[in-house]
This record gives sequence, structure tokens and C-alpha cells, in this order.
Amino acid sequence: MSSRTVLRLRTPPALRLDARALLPAALAALAPAEIEALPLAQGRASVPLAEFFDVRREPLADGGAPQLVLEGDTARLDHVGWGLAEGLLRVTGDVGDHAGGTMSGGRLHVDGRAGDLAGCAMSGGWLEIGGSCGDFAAAALPGEMDGMRGGTLVVRGDAGARLADRMRRGTVLLHGDAGDWLASRLVAGTVAVAGRCGAHPGYGMRRGSLVFAGPAPALPATFVPVAAEAEVFWQLLARELARHGGAFETLSARAVQRHVGDLAVQGQGEILVPQA
Repeated sequence: MSSRTVLRLRTPPALRLDARALLPAALAALAPAEIEALPLAQGRASVPLAEFFDVRREPLADGGAPQLVLEGDTARLDHVGWGLAEGLLRVTGDVGDHAGGTMSGGRLHVDGRAGDLAGCAMSGGWLEIGGSCGDFAAAALPGEMDGMRGGTLVVRGDAGARLADRMRRGTVLLHGDAGDWLASRLVAGTVAVAGRCGAHPGYGMRRGSLVFAGPAPALPATFVPVAAEAEVFWQLLARELARHGGAFETLSARAVQRHVGDLAVQGQGEILVPQA
């Protein structure tokens, strides 16, 4: 029988805690006593999980993939869902940096906020953040060339600077506002924003699509409008985005203006601005 593992953080840790070992499938294979003895990195020290968490195991009558729930004041937990490949991981509060980094499958749901580099180097799966996230979400790991390479990132709140920087594949849905340098150096994939954005959207964009479902931004001079017919493509894309609700729900009923660039780097990307 499948099970749900629930870890309740008793008090916030004094120092940041590395949670990359906390994955649904890995913990499902362990007994509660083994989970309590699991070492977690805190700075240069290694501390047993039981120093911070109460462990509870619940059966799942309907079977399915293993589940893990993190409860409590989890804002100082970094690398939550790092490398997630299967199962469901849910956090009832906030998380720190690198949430969902390098994940290739499964689902990670964060009810609250996330720090910087959420979904960085992600290649598959579903990452949903109920609040806002910091800088460099869906971007590349420091020192690497490629950002998000697959999967779906949904942010219900706002995002910081450099959202989807160097993104190569996948879909990013932002229901709130974006910071500066949105979709900078985008290689491919789809980024859709319901709110406003900061300066320099699409800077250095090579390919891919950047969709504004809300207010039209001030576009860089290196993007030019094109009159080529794109209605069929637009309807397919708009209907796919509509299932996420909010400002995306009515896109298919709106005409779209297409801008191509970034011409400063001979880019062939597109910024799509639906008309009122």
C-alpha cells in the first residue's frame, strides 16, 4: 500500500537546513525510525532529522505515487524537492532557495513563498508556488549555460528578476508581476505573464515565446512587429494557457500582435501581446 510521510518541523532551525534528502520515494522506502536517523546537512555539520522534525506515516487507500508533506515554519529549508523524479511533495508554508532545482518528474507544491533559483535547471515535472518567488526562477545553475529544460513552473504570486534566464525548454506561468530582465537570453520554451514586468523583457532572446496576458509592456527597440499570419498557432497556444485560469483564460478570444527579436543577437524569438 502506498503511504504519505508527514514531517512536521517543530521550530525554525537557527541555521539554514539542506532538505535535498527529503524526497517522497526515498522516504517511502524507509521505516519511521530510519527517517528519524536520516542525516541532514546544516552548514558543515550533519544533524539527524529527528532533531528538527516529528515523523508521521499515513496509509493512502487509493494507492498511487508516494507522497511527502512538510509542515511548520519551513522558510529556512533550502533545496526542497531538489532532484525530484517521482511522487508528490507538498510544503504547507514557505521554502528557501533552490526549490525544485534539477527536478525531472513528479509534482512539487509549495503553498507559500519560495526563495531564489526556484526550478533552476529543471528538466521535467510540475512545480507550483502558491506565493511569490525570488530571482532567477527557471534559470541556470551558477556556472552553467542552460536554464530550465522541461516541465512546468506555475507561480501564483510575483517573481523577481531574471525569470527564465537562459531557459531552453518547458513552460513558465506567472500569475503576478515579473521583475527586470524577464526571459533574458531565452533559448526556447514558453513564458506567460499575467501581470506587469520590469525593464528589459526579452533581452538577448534567441528563440521561444514570451506572452503578456495582462498590461502591454514597453518593448525594447530590438523587437519589431510583424504582420505574418499567426492565428492558428496563437489559438493552439492560447487554449493551452487558458487551462491555467486567471488572466490566461480569455486569451483565445483576443487578437494578438507579434513582435520578433532580439535582433541585437539575431534572435528569432517572439513577444506576443494580446489586444484588448
